[in-house]
Amino acid sequence: MITLNNRSKINKKKIRVGRGIGSGKGKTAGRGVKGQKSRSGVSIKSFEGGQMPLYRRLPKRGFNPIVKKNIAILNLEKIQSFIDKKSIKTSEVLNSNLLKKLSLINKKSVKLKILGSGQIKDKINIEADLASKSAIDKLEKIGGSIQIKK
Repeated sequence: MITLNNRSKINKKKIRVGRGIGSGKGKTAGRGVKGQKSRSGVSIKSFEGGQMPLYRRLPKRGFNPIVKKNIAILNLEKIQSFIDKKSIKTSEVLNSNLLKKLSLINKKSVKLKILGSGQIKDKINIEADLASKSAIDKLEKIGGSIQIKK
């Protein structure tokens, strides 16, 4: 019968290396003879004998996500400046396709986010993927609307 105290793993003694010939792990303590690996204080964990090591052959990834979501960010003050410059008409619905066509945002951007910094004076209808609470509040205060795509 095996109980917790008499299991073979628990009762195995630790091998004490370098404690005389009779122990079987004496003299060189199982490290062989001479050479870099027999010395103390040597670490050659990822050394591949001069060949370019694996960690340097692979590309760096770091903190850049592989699938990068390009989100175009527009502040309300920026939208107002576009209206003032007459590049955007207040009558038409402001969406990412229109902004890309007028090259006001990057063509590679996938989503459009409206942020609420600055003031907006003109009433405008916006269609975006994301919007901050402050932007929604400011737009509704002046009588504009924002549709958020699901």
